[in-house]
Amino acid sequence: MSEGIKKCPSNGFEKSLPSAEQQAKINEVRKLLGPLSGRLSIYCSDATISRYLTGRNWNVKKATKMLKETLKWRAEYKPEEILWDEVAHEAETGKTYISNNVDKHGRTVLVLRPGCQNSKSTKGQIRHLVYCMENAIVKLPPDQGQIVWLIDFQGYNLSQISLNLTRETAIVLQNRYPERLGVAILYDPPKFFEPFWMMAKPFLEPKTRDKVKFVYSDNPNTEQIVEELFDMDQVESAFGGNDNSGFDINKYAERMREEDKKRLSFWAIGNPSSTTPQPAQAASLDSLTLNSDLNTCDNDNAATPSSHGTEPSVTSQEEKLGVTEAGKNVIGQVH
Repeated sequence: MSEGIKKCPSNGFEKSLPSAEQQAKINEVRKLLGPLSGRLSIYCSDATISRYLTGRNWNVKKATKMLKETLKWRAEYKPEEILWDEVAHEAETGKTYISNNVDKHGRTVLVLRPGCQNSKSTKGQIRHLVYCMENAIVKLPPDQGQIVWLIDFQGYNLSQISLNLTRETAIVLQNRYPERLGVAILYDPPKFFEPFWMMAKPFLEPKTRDKVKFVYSDNPNTEQIVEELFDMDQVESAFGGNDNSGFDINKYAERMREEDKKRLSFWAIGNPSSTTPQPAQAASLDSLTLNSDLNTCDNDNAATPSSHGTEPSVTSQEEKLGVTEAGKNVIGQVH
C-alpha cells in the first residue's frame, strides 16, 4: 500500500495520494459507517478515513472499529468545543503550546517543555493536550495532515516523570489522532530519561516509535535533523535556533482566543441563507448508535481510552455549533 507515498526517515515527512485500491477501501469504510450528519459527517472526510486505515495497516474492519470509537469519543468529549479559558491554567508555564512558526513543509509545530510542569491532574493535562491538537490541526495547510513536536528537556527532573500521563497521552494520540504525528524531536533529554523511555516504548506502536528522534546539542549529526526540518532563524534558541523571543503567556492567550473564534466558526450554526433540510435518514450526534455498531465490525480489541457514563444529549450544542457550508469545506480539508 505504499504507492504514491514519499517519505524521509529523518524528518517524518510523507505525502500520499490514494491509489484506486486505497480509495476503494475508503469507500468501504464509509459504507460501514453508514449515514452521518452534522459534525460527524464533516469529521469523516476521505483524508480522515485514510489516516485510520493507515493506522490499522489498511484493514477495513479494524479501521472502521477504531473510527467508530473515535466518533463516540468526540460525541461525548466534544474536543471541538474546548476553549482557551477552560485550559489556560494548564498553559501558564508554557509546558505545551502551538508555535507561531512552521517547519519547511508548512506543518504546525507543537512545543512541549516537561520541565515546566505545573499540574498533577492527568485529566486536565490531557484536555489541554486535546485542545492544542484540535487547534494545531485546524492550522495545517490543506496539503498537510501531520504535526511536528519539539520537546525541550531543560529543567526536567526525576520528580516530573509520570508513566500514567505518558500512557494516557499515547492512548489519546494513537487512537483519537492516528497518523497526526509527523516527527517528535526530543532535544537534549537527560541521562535518567533513557530508562524511562525504555519503560514508555511499549505504550507506543512501532510506527509511532520510529517517528521519535533524539537530538543532542553537542552532536552535529543529530542537530542536522532539526536543520533539515526548519529555517533555523524561526527555531527557538532552546532547540539550537536563532529565535530568542521566548514564550509570553499574555500574547499566547490573546492569540489562542482568536484561534478559538476561527475554530468555532468551522462548527458554527448552518448557513442562514440555506434552506436545504438534513436528510431524514442521516444519523445525528445524539442518535448515532455506536456501541452496537462496534460489535458488528470485528472482535479486535485495539486499545482505546475508556468512556465513562452515558452519552449526553447534544441537541442544544448542535443548535449553538452547527456547521456552515464554508466550514464543511475547511474541516473536510483539515480533518
